Amino acid sequence: MCVLVYYLSMKVEKESGNIRSYATSYSGSLLKNIATLGFIGYLPVAPGTWGTVSALIFVACIPLSQTALLVITACGILIGSVAAGTAEKLIGDIDSVHIIIDEFAGFLVSIIFLPHTYGYLVSAFLLFRFFDILKPFPIGRIEKTIKGGAGIMADDILAGIFTNAALQIWKANF
Repeated sequence: MCVLVYYLSMKVEKESGNIRSYATSYSGSLLKNIATLGFIGYLPVAPGTWGTVSALIFVACIPLSQTALLVITACGILIGSVAAGTAEKLIGDIDSVHIIIDEFAGFLVSIIFLPHTYGYLVSAFLLFRFFDILKPFPIGRIEKTIKGGAGIMADDILAGIFTNAALQIWKANF
């Protein structure tokens, strides 16, 4: 899957003499839909929160081993970086609010190696949104430093790491 997305992104780059060719290419459209999670990124209120909710529902409804979750998360980060970079060009807005694959992948990072009980999932949701919205140092800085798809993904991955660390400490001590 990761190889397919990489191939599609290369195809988009070759076809993209201008923004119009991005918009009309099948691969560009596919990557944009991945980045926005389809219609979810276009919900009128708090699309980032809805992206996180969709990840929460995904994890709550599909029982995954920790290994499977790790593989899905790694692929999600790689695919998300390519898709977010392409979508940013298509939408014409730097780190558009419609691009929410970063919230999905960031939430997955926040629950790696944690029990998938409702208590941990809800706690991860709340902490992740807290770190993602407030962007304490260094989350806010990384968002401004790294550009393109990798930059879009990086701050949410870091917010997921902060969330995971807090919950790992909780798990170890309580």
